[in-house]
Amino acid sequence: MTVEGRVTERNPENVNKKLATGQIELLIDRFVLHSEADPLPFPIHTEKECPEETRLKYRFLDLRRAQLHRNIVLRARVIESLRRRLWKAGFQEFQTPILTSSSPEGARDYLVPSRLHPGKFYALPQAPQQFKQLLMVAGFDRYFQIAPCFRDEDARADRSPGEFYQLDLEMSFVDQDDVFALIEPILSGVFREFTDGTVSQAPFPRLRYEDAMLWYGTDKPDLRNPLRISDVTEIFARSEFDLFTRAIKDGARVRAIAAPGAAGRPKALFEKLADHARAAGAKGLAYVSLDDSPKGPIAKVLTSAQLNDLGLAAGAVRGDVIVLLCDQQKAVTRQSDVVRCRLGDALGLVDNQAFHFCWIVDFPFYERDEETGRIVFSHNPFSMPQGGLEALNTQDPLSIKAFQYDIVVNGVELSSGAIRNHRPDVMLRAFEIAGYTAREVQERFGGMLEAFRFGAPPHGGLAPGIDRIVMLLAREPNIREVIAFPMNQSAQDLLMNAPSPVTQEQLDELHLRIEWPDNEKV
Repeated sequence: MTVEGRVTERNPENVNKKLATGQIELLIDRFVLHSEADPLPFPIHTEKECPEETRLKYRFLDLRRAQLHRNIVLRARVIESLRRRLWKAGFQEFQTPILTSSSPEGARDYLVPSRLHPGKFYALPQAPQQFKQLLMVAGFDRYFQIAPCFRDEDARADRSPGEFYQLDLEMSFVDQDDVFALIEPILSGVFREFTDGTVSQAPFPRLRYEDAMLWYGTDKPDLRNPLRISDVTEIFARSEFDLFTRAIKDGARVRAIAAPGAAGRPKALFEKLADHARAAGAKGLAYVSLDDSPKGPIAKVLTSAQLNDLGLAAGAVRGDVIVLLCDQQKAVTRQSDVVRCRLGDALGLVDNQAFHFCWIVDFPFYERDEETGRIVFSHNPFSMPQGGLEALNTQDPLSIKAFQYDIVVNGVELSSGAIRNHRPDVMLRAFEIAGYTAREVQERFGGMLEAFRFGAPPHGGLAPGIDRIVMLLAREPNIREVIAFPMNQSAQDLLMNAPSPVTQEQLDELHLRIEWPDNEKV
C-alpha cells in the first residue's frame, strides 16, 4: 500500500517509547491498496519460534522478520568490506567456470549430464582450485572471487548442504608467511568492523597439527577456552592404578585436564562431566582434587611423587582438580575435546564476546585409509609437500608434512589453504604414492599439469567461508540463519520444491534412464 499525509508529533498520552516511531504519527491524506494478502502462515513482526520447515517453505515471508533481515543485510556488508579490502591490497576479481570436470576435493560431486556429449558429465565445482592456479600461471598474480562452491555432503549446523560461498584468493611468488601476513589484517579488520567484541590482533598464533590434537583434542580449537590437555600416560604406566595400567599395555593413552580453582566445586560438576565423556564414547572419567591432602577416586593409588609429577605435567596447582581420561589414542583425543569444552563452559572461562583466531599448520600430507589400508591424501592433493621431491622419494609417506594450513576462529574452521605444488615432477610423484598412474593424472588434471610444464610461479592461497564468517558475526548457531534461501537438512529447497522430477522428454534429450531400486520406485 501507499500512504500519503503529514507527519506530526503524537500527543503526550499517545507516545509509545517501545517503538522507533513511537513519538510521531501520520495524518493520512491519501491511501492506495496495491494488493491484498492472504492470512499469514506465521507472525512476521515478532521473533516468536516457528517450525523451520514452515519458515523455509515461506522464506519470502520469513525474510521480513527483523533478525533474519538484519543477518542478510550484514552478509551484504561483510562481502562489500572483503571486496574493498582485497582491491586495496592489489587483488582483482575474476570469475571461474561453473560447469567443469570432476576433481578429488574430498566430497561428492554434483554431476550435470551433457546433451551434446552422450554418456559424459560436467561437475559443479567443489572449489575453483585448478582454475585459480591456472590464473597464476597466466600472470594474474593476485586473484580473488566470491565463489559459489557445490558439494554433495550432509548438512551440519555450520555447513549448508549443496552449495556455499567462499572468499577464494590466490597469490603468486609467496610462501606461507606471506599468505598469513596478507589475510590476518583483512579478517581481523572485518571482524572488528562488525562486532564490539575483542578480536585477535595479528600475528595470529600458529599451532602444529599434532600439537593442536594433543593440547586441544581437535584441529579446530576454541582458544577462548584457556584449558589445555596433557598426555600423562607414562605417569600411570608405572602406577598401581590397575584400570589404567592394563589399558596402557593394550595401547591406550591417558590425558589430563587441569580445572583451575575447582577443588571446592560440588561433586555434581564432575558427575555431569563424566556423563558428557560417556556420551563421547568414554567408559568413564577419573579425577583428583589437589587440596591440602589430595582427594578423589584415584588419589589413594598414586604416590606423593606421582601426584607431584601429575600436577607438573597437567600444569595444576593447589586448589585445582585434574580430570583424567583413558582410551585408545583416537578415542581419547575426541573425548578430551568434549570434556575440555564442557569444563571451560562450566567454569565460566570462555569469553563469548571475543573472537580468537589461530592457524593450524604442518598437516600430514598423507594418511592411511582405515577401510582399504591405502595411502591417500589427507588434506589437499594440490599442495606442496615439505621437502619437495626429495621428501617424496626418501621419506616414509606418513611422515611427510605439507605446506597446508587452516585458519580457525572460536572453534570454527573458516578456511583451508596451502602453498601449491607447481612442479609437474613433484605432482606426478605425489599422486603416484597415492595410487594414481601418470596416465590417470593426465586424464583428470591434464589442463593444470600441461600448464605447469610451461613454467609456473610458486603460489598459494586459501578460501575463507563467507557463510561461516557471517554466522559468527551474527552470533547465530545455525548457518541457515545467514543464507537468504537455504536448503533444509535433507538438501531440499522447500520454497522452489527442489530437487523435483523431470519429464521423460528431458531425460531422453540427455540420454538418461532412471533405474529405481524396488523399494524406492515412484
